[in-house]
Amino acid sequence: MLATLAFCLVVQLYYVLFVHLKLARIKVEDVPNTPGKPISVIICARNEIENLKQYLPTVLNQNYPDFEVVVVNDRSWDGTEEFLEDLEKQHHHLKIVKVLDNDKFIAGKKFAVTMGIKAAKHEWLVFTDADCTPASENWLLDMQQPDDENIEIVLGYSPYLKKGGLLNALIRFETFFTAVNYLSFALKGMPYMGVGRNMAYKKSLFFKNKGFAAHMHIPSGDDDLFVNAHANRNNVLVRLNKESHVWSEPNKTWKGYLRQKKRHFGAGKLYKSKHKFILSIQIIFQFLFYAFFAACMFFSRECQYLGGGILALSIFIRCLIYPKLLKRLNYSDLRWWFPILDILLFFFLTLNGFLAMFGKKKVNWK
Repeated sequence: MLATLAFCLVVQLYYVLFVHLKLARIKVEDVPNTPGKPISVIICARNEIENLKQYLPTVLNQNYPDFEVVVVNDRSWDGTEEFLEDLEKQHHHLKIVKVLDNDKFIAGKKFAVTMGIKAAKHEWLVFTDADCTPASENWLLDMQQPDDENIEIVLGYSPYLKKGGLLNALIRFETFFTAVNYLSFALKGMPYMGVGRNMAYKKSLFFKNKGFAAHMHIPSGDDDLFVNAHANRNNVLVRLNKESHVWSEPNKTWKGYLRQKKRHFGAGKLYKSKHKFILSIQIIFQFLFYAFFAACMFFSRECQYLGGGILALSIFIRCLIYPKLLKRLNYSDLRWWFPILDILLFFFLTLNGFLAMFGKKKVNWK
């Protein structure tokens, strides 16, 4: 049993030392001083008037000479339409796209995103959400199309705003580990997902691959499934500068958070086989690590001491790396709670995975 626990630690440390450490060591590039090709920013909104009032101006006032902001109003009834029409009179680079109830379409965010992409007049598309705000006016300078024409996808980072309470800490910690995973694997040459709150890709890449046709039947995946299907080691760039982070409003209720994770779980089942394998191994061996550690506590005193030593070694090694990553990804305040949140998050996500498998299948994006 101790040997199995030690082997689980070895597998766990592979991800820590050979994948995540790459993100901790990489040098973060400065934001480019010179703007390049024009940009289309795409935002989909459904009953988001309060968020649009608060955050849309930070997108419209970016320090970039040639860009448009395409806001897709997806059948809102909260006054979004009137607000956007008034704002459009003040900003010539704001374009409004309306999704109407009587349109023949497949309901969901993917249709709204597709409408926004079709309406965009520029080749380089930058995506964010209505409840998001760029960390600085230089966001688009960092997310612009790279000089290397082989780069078709740029992956950014989007932390959640700090609020009070355990739920907020758990959400931010989960977002941190998700980001560490997908950004590290992208840097390692195995990109498997992106987050629609802060990412970019070429319009031609979207239409060349028939958009979301392969997974239009599920409500989520407009960001991660698209990247999973079309990213490779040669066409992806990661941008980590804090000026190009995009802050987002977190869920304020456990119900909302569970619903969000259920959507993400459904998308993950459609990842490429190799990506499902590496992510499944990571989760399975983490589960086995805690399970075998707990089992050790029911045996001899020697077994308890050795099991505790293996757990302590795991925490010690990770505490050498993750605090630096927490600082890099704007979550420094969580470093003191790292071991506790790590265990809580694991059990929460395990429980949510079972609920997602056996619960109701229908999930809406808004």
